[in-house]
Amino acid sequence: MTINFQYVNLDTSEALTAFTTEKLQSLIKKYDWLINCDVQFKKEHSTKEEGYICSMELSLPGPRIYAISNEKNFEASVKETINDLEKQLKKRKHTFSVK
Repeated sequence: MTINFQYVNLDTSEALTAFTTEKLQSLIKKYDWLINCDVQFKKEHSTKEEGYICSMELSLPGPRIYAISNEKNFEASVKETINDLEKQLKKRKHTFSVK
């Protein structure tokens, strides 16, 4: 699977890229039919503790899967986004196995 990173109005972070790639490996191992993942990081200025946004879009057979999280840091946002993607992938895997 190819992973594309985009940092919106942020400096590129090798540590964050490596962390995200490592976390995505669990999905890659479970779902070998994943084609591509577009990852976007964005910092939103707000009065709340949140504002670190991570969005991911997975390309796979059928419609694409998308998830976004807004947390207190990028690491938490990555974890939450991947959890959301995994829930959607489990449903998609079920539809593949039913046919």
